Amino acid sequence: MPPATNQAPIIRVTGLVNRFGSQVVHENLDLEVRRGEVIGLVGGSGAGKSVLMRTIVGLNRPVAGRIEVFGQAVSAMSETERRRVQRRWGVLFQDGALFSSLTVGQNVEVPLREHTDLSPAARRELVAMKLALVGLPAEAAQKYPSEISGGMKKRAGLARALALDAEILFLDEPTAGLDPISAHRFDELIRTLQDTLGLTVVLVTHDLDTLHGICDRVAVLLDRRVQVGTIEELMRIDHPWLKEYFLGPRGRAAEAAHERQLTVQPAAELATGD
Repeated sequence: MPPATNQAPIIRVTGLVNRFGSQVVHENLDLEVRRGEVIGLVGGSGAGKSVLMRTIVGLNRPVAGRIEVFGQAVSAMSETERRRVQRRWGVLFQDGALFSSLTVGQNVEVPLREHTDLSPAARRELVAMKLALVGLPAEAAQKYPSEISGGMKKRAGLARALALDAEILFLDEPTAGLDPISAHRFDELIRTLQDTLGLTVVLVTHDLDTLHGICDRVAVLLDRRVQVGTIEELMRIDHPWLKEYFLGPRGRAAEAAHERQLTVQPAAELATGD
């Protein structure tokens, strides 16, 4: 669970408006992300989950609104300030978004080349460390994206997102396309990294298992705005989409699976003496 805190949120979105032609995606949307939490962004098709994430990281320019990251207004930053702040977050897009013409190691090295003056030897050493951090073997560095599995691509993309020791990690559908076992292992990796590195994690997902398994809070995009709370809090809100999403067959199955996991884990710890 995220630490109790009275400090300013690490991300604050106020009065956000995103419009594409006549389609209004977000209207006066407010969102605060607490330092050290894992927060999931969910919503129906076309609700603007990925648009919101891309707007926060500066890849989409909003029509109106204010976005603050690390207490700084993103729109008011100079190019130098923007680049400095961007070094403090990492982004994992769907499927890893690796450059197909580069090896895995070269992909992870890209932000190190762009943002640091490290020697080639130092960069290679850091690449090896980041690959190990996300659970990839050393030999993966020499392979091209076409030569590795989907799960390995996501881990390689995660290593690249963490190359500059990010404080905030943005993930866009991180478990999409993975089989249930691989998805569960990736969720566990994210939670372990968050605990170990003190990351703040913002993830776009539709995976109910991910929401129950690793998210401290969930931000649901509804009616062009956002409702934020724990899953238990959101389930008490009288809104048809929320009821169908969390209380439908898949939602109940994910909740039951999470409860079984909570029951099995303490028993396993007791058996091993941990």
